[in-house]
Amino acid sequence: MATGTSLHLIEPLGFHLDEKSVKRAGMDYWPLLDVTRYMNYREFLEKHPKAVIWMATTKARRAYTEVSFSPDDFIMFGKESAGIPEEILVENEERCIRIPMLPAIRSLNLSNSVAIVLYEALRQNHFADMQQEGALHRLHWKEE
Repeated sequence: MATGTSLHLIEPLGFHLDEKSVKRAGMDYWPLLDVTRYMNYREFLEKHPKAVIWMATTKARRAYTEVSFSPDDFIMFGKESAGIPEEILVENEERCIRIPMLPAIRSLNLSNSVAIVLYEALRQNHFADMQQEGALHRLHWKEE
């Protein structure tokens, strides 16, 4: 929500979206979210035939910092328990990216991974339409 990014969910999901689960996760902003659900990957591709999809996976050969993200690109993340199916990865090797980490670590938390890669994509696109300066509430910054 803080980035204005649309969320595209492709079944099967690795989590529940019923009201109780969403409330427990503290997602009180859910009604404000631009979210679209797809029954499967094929439906997603049919609705977005020209999509550039970056696939975040621990199995990739190159880092997310080695690619150039465009404003209309998609970034795909898999289930926290299993990742993106390997059948999809092998068909899209040139679009697979990873977050570097120590070899003894299996993977990062999904929400952390999303934040890391998404903010790199936003940075590369100059944080378009985002507030880039903050202000103090009670005091004022010194003039430069």
